[in-house]
Amino acid sequence: MSIIINWLISSFAIVITAYLLPGIHLSGFKAALLTALALGLINAFIKPVLSLLTLPLTVMTLGLFSLVLNALLIMLTAKLVPGFQVQGFFWAVAFSVVLTITNWILSIFKQ
Repeated sequence: MSIIINWLISSFAIVITAYLLPGIHLSGFKAALLTALALGLINAFIKPVLSLLTLPLTVMTLGLFSLVLNALLIMLTAKLVPGFQVQGFFWAVAFSVVLTITNWILSIFKQ
């Protein structure tokens, strides 16, 4: 049950973030559900491998490369999920930052 609640919260955060950023387009809540699912799976399986491979670069940039990695994974998600579009790298970085803040705020209300 906890996984479903977290999935719905993430979907809601994606809707809010897409509403706030004009470079992010979401066709509806179904697309938000699919985006949350795809982003969760990508973050669970692909991101750890890429984080390990790019660790030296992340250390050299004092962690800023992790923003680049997040943006690239969001752009990958946009390619995989119909109804979710990102208009460029800058918007993917902005989406990553705003989504993190939105998820954090929503998680405070969940407790």
